[in-house]
Amino acid sequence: MDHIFEDVEVKCNAPELLEAALRAKRKPCMIGTGAMSDPYLPFPETLALTRQCLSIIERHGFGLAIQTKSARVLRDLDLLRSINEKSKCVVQMTLTTFDEALCRIVEPNVSTTHARFEALLALQKAGIPTVVWLSPILPFLNDTEENLRGILSYCIDAGVRGILCFGMGLTLRDGNREYFYRKLDAHFPGLRQKYERTYGLSYEVGSPNNARLMRIFGSICTEHGILHEPGMVFAYIREYENKRSGEQLSLF
Repeated sequence: MDHIFEDVEVKCNAPELLEAALRAKRKPCMIGTGAMSDPYLPFPETLALTRQCLSIIERHGFGLAIQTKSARVLRDLDLLRSINEKSKCVVQMTLTTFDEALCRIVEPNVSTTHARFEALLALQKAGIPTVVWLSPILPFLNDTEENLRGILSYCIDAGVRGILCFGMGLTLRDGNREYFYRKLDAHFPGLRQKYERTYGLSYEVGSPNNARLMRIFGSICTEHGILHEPGMVFAYIREYENKRSGEQLSLF
């Protein structure tokens, strides 16, 4: 990587590309966005590229599964509601760190966990279904029962449909491992050495508390009727529904 990690490029012609792609589709389906780059980055509002794209999706009658860490998603609540009235709109929100002070360190420059929880409540009130991503969980930082129960309490209160969790831990590739370790050195002196002793150069960095936390996670989700098996959650996200005709189109 030859540029600063936090730098991004803006695809200014995204609305035109999306318009052309949707016109070429024979049948409407769910449109996914935000998996690799957040659609609500803190750019000047004058760009409004995400809003333009949502307007195109709404006009063509497609569904939407949008993923973000930002309460800015509420700026487009009118379009999200309209998409959901015609077909289906699922807002996916990442929640990992219940403690607000720790959240500000491990997730800088985004809405805090509580601000995202308030956004989930607003979406619930608007009748828009939500899914939470409980990932990544950082060993020795937020891999605690207290943190897990706090996040799950938010999910229960906000009435989320599903929670995606692939185990308590994270993955570290060459490149982002070094970046992550620099941040540990800056904010948690000595913790990098603990990671190196415990995991070496492993790609999968699982929490020592994984088994116990996953049992708690599964038990609470089952008790409250929250989808939590990844395959079932993804199937729900991907299933398109045309509410005007009553038709459902499965991806499979």
